[in-house]
Amino acid sequence: MDYKETSKQILDKIGGASNVANMTHCATRLRLTLKDNSLIQDDEVKEIKGVVNTLNKAGQYQILIGTDVPKLYDEFEYLVKGGENPDYEQSEGESSEGIVSKIFSAISAIFAPLLPALAGSGILRGLLILAEQTGLVSEDSGTYAILNVASMSVFYFLPVLLAFTSARRFGADPFLSALIGAALLNPDYISLMGDTGNGATTSFLNIPVVLMGYNATVVPIILSIWAFSYLYKFLDKKVPETLKLVVIPLVSLAIMVPLTIIVIGPIGVYSGEGVANLVNWLIERSSILTGILIGGGWSVLVSLGIHWAVNPIMINNVSTYGFDYIVPYTFACNFAVIGVTIGVFLKARNKKLKNFAASGFITIALSAIIEPVLFGLLIKNKKLFLAQIIGGAVGGAYLGLMKVVTSAFVFGSVTTFPAFVSEKEMNFLNAMIGLVISLIVGAILAYVFTKKDEELT
Repeated sequence: MDYKETSKQILDKIGGASNVANMTHCATRLRLTLKDNSLIQDDEVKEIKGVVNTLNKAGQYQILIGTDVPKLYDEFEYLVKGGENPDYEQSEGESSEGIVSKIFSAISAIFAPLLPALAGSGILRGLLILAEQTGLVSEDSGTYAILNVASMSVFYFLPVLLAFTSARRFGADPFLSALIGAALLNPDYISLMGDTGNGATTSFLNIPVVLMGYNATVVPIILSIWAFSYLYKFLDKKVPETLKLVVIPLVSLAIMVPLTIIVIGPIGVYSGEGVANLVNWLIERSSILTGILIGGGWSVLVSLGIHWAVNPIMINNVSTYGFDYIVPYTFACNFAVIGVTIGVFLKARNKKLKNFAASGFITIALSAIIEPVLFGLLIKNKKLFLAQIIGGAVGGAYLGLMKVVTSAFVFGSVTTFPAFVSEKEMNFLNAMIGLVISLIVGAILAYVFTKKDEELT
């Protein structure tokens, strides 16, 4: 794909750079908030080479590209901000995007750049656990310690990484933001908690302070950088150009680090833990029903682009508890989609449809990206969509029944199977059984629902 040329064509078909109020991307989609949606030439956008499909939902125009979207975004961003519209300034106020849509957009923009690091670290963690369990590596060895550090550092330093990506989303200085996150992990700050840990107290200018540990946390730093973005923009406008180099960093750190530790951090910790505990409590109360709902309904959330709202909960569970119940259900969805591609491939006679099913199978199995099949086939064929939903629900029910977990936050594919390696006996085997169930049910139903003369529309 020629990313520059594709970006130019997309920009031309959505009303030009002046029509872009906001832009971001997730793992597979270019997400745009436009000032005037009537200028979108949707059919022409879909015909552009490299575009898989489009979705206009809740004030956001989403263009499905695939895993190459970060490279395309770089070219697109340059055209909007520098190449064709040098006066561009991201402005939430100019968009018609609703509050809920803004939240989902922010979450996707914050977490999408970190997904490769999270996935790679998670797989390495699973392989390390497997090596330790099979006796290849001793838990007391230097090899284990070094690989453990390599696999777990992304979670420990998550506040720093999230601070950087949050700053890019909210319009704050990314390096000052990273410093705010790093301050929460500074050994001198951690030593203030002593042996007490969370709940230890100290004071700041005679103000009582309840101390919390922030390594591996998600919500506190995002809230902190969101608040910091307003301070940063204010200072950037008010401070004379000759003083910005010193004054902005000085005031930013002097205000935001204490404010985060005293107010924002504890609120973020308790609210994040509260949401995660509620979700996990519901799973514990009825894991089978949860497996049915998430395993069957995950593709619906993906089709709407709102699955990003759940990802922080899964990441928080892995970083806090070392495992997560929700990730396996997303595997069930993906393997049901794989099953559908198999059923379609075996039944259909149309060469174009068979090739599409085969390429979809390979894409999901290796990279866990279901959007091409979802938008290119399932949404257009309701019976096949139903086959996938049923397959995911049945497999999810089994995973819920057996309380299968993953030891990492990953997307569901064959390459991420090591995430199922855990301390729980039979966890890996039960995971494989559940995924095979999803695949077989999806394949059988798709075979039944597919006509021999079915075509790719």
